[in-house]
Amino acid sequence: MGESESAKKIEEEVGRVVEQAKELQDSAASFISKASADDQSLRNRVVSLDSSIRRLHSLLSHNNHNLLDPKLADKLEEDLQRARCIMVDGDAASFLPPKTQGGFLKMFLGPINVRASQKDIQLKVKEEYNSYRDRTALLFLFFPAALLILRSWIWDGCLPAFPVQLYEAWLLFLYTGLALRENILRVNGSDIRPWWIYHHYCAMGMALVSLTWEIKGQPNCTQKQRGVQLFLQWAMMQGVAMLLQNRYQRQRLYTRIALGKAKRMDVVWGETAGVDGQLWLLCPILFILQGFEAYVGLLLLKTAFIGVVSEWQVFFCGILLVLMAVGNFANTVQTLMAKSRFKAKMKRSKSKPEL
Repeated sequence: MGESESAKKIEEEVGRVVEQAKELQDSAASFISKASADDQSLRNRVVSLDSSIRRLHSLLSHNNHNLLDPKLADKLEEDLQRARCIMVDGDAASFLPPKTQGGFLKMFLGPINVRASQKDIQLKVKEEYNSYRDRTALLFLFFPAALLILRSWIWDGCLPAFPVQLYEAWLLFLYTGLALRENILRVNGSDIRPWWIYHHYCAMGMALVSLTWEIKGQPNCTQKQRGVQLFLQWAMMQGVAMLLQNRYQRQRLYTRIALGKAKRMDVVWGETAGVDGQLWLLCPILFILQGFEAYVGLLLLKTAFIGVVSEWQVFFCGILLVLMAVGNFANTVQTLMAKSRFKAKMKRSKSKPEL
């Protein structure tokens, strides 16, 4: 008798659980249906406001007939920029139409949506990117420095193949990681210039090809490895420049966010207000680095043409280095010109007492 009562209680309890599961399913379906309707309504409002901001920005940009006073037009344009930052930097940003992910992300991750719906997750992605850049800048500086020091102290001026190929494999990993992170940041609303992502694509190709580059030893090791030595020296300079850029850009980004001139997801490619001392130090280093990069590329092309090192990898890496140097120089100049125009615009918008 006791066993039958226990079985009946268990049966009743299972029945209650099944009924609760059905009720919970109905409640969840109702909630999702209501939330979906509210979501679509809010999404339409966000898209409509974004369209209005773009339309007004276009009207102000093409103020050809001077319908508005230039100072008033500048003020209205700044107000529009602040309004857009409020919208795209807050919770409403998750309702904006997502940017296309591109073939690079699809190739590595497949058709997965990498847009974060919550702002705190987006900011964590950006902070992880900044941390990754800081770590890699240090390795970019110390890894080639260690190879060059060991070359002089231990390896009698002739680099062995394995450590050089290990460094090139690390470069391939580094640039692939940067390209993935930057594509994800762009999908989540960052303003990274496309060139810097293309630059990392070129660097990935160069690292991949250089892995197949035979590092020849004696005889004439110094002459045959001249390009490798210059490349390692350029990498050390690149590490110094990356450390300075990371520090400078982060300081400027904090200022622009506080002024409502940038979004928290932005990764600054061209600062619109600067610390002149840091900028005067950073720009010459960048231009010297770009010139040295082009010099290394031309040297590799020269060694390929005169037959000192005639492998196709040398020719390919030389072309890529020259291409990246020219692209970096052009984008740096564009950044400085944009900075100069913005400062001139800010001066025009101020009154004489403020100046």
